[in-house]
Amino acid sequence: MAEQICPNCKADTFVWIIDEERSPLTIWGCRTCNYSAYEDELFERNCSDCGTKTEIRLEDGEKKYWWCSKCNRTTIINDD
Repeated sequence: MAEQICPNCKADTFVWIIDEERSPLTIWGCRTCNYSAYEDELFERNCSDCGTKTEIRLEDGEKKYWWCSKCNRTTIINDD
């Protein structure tokens, strides 16, 4: 598994595991700052910055946002 740039602290230590009991839920966690977020694998789209289908929806209990694992762009989702 390749490590990614953490959307919280920007360290290259963001990794994922699949929650087998609640699939298709993936748990992302940072080994540096202990930040964690949950990915529902039903939500994925093309990134408007880099154009690849590597943008996923993450939720951390305080916010929901789109995060691109290729270019590290984040976009907050407002539920208004």
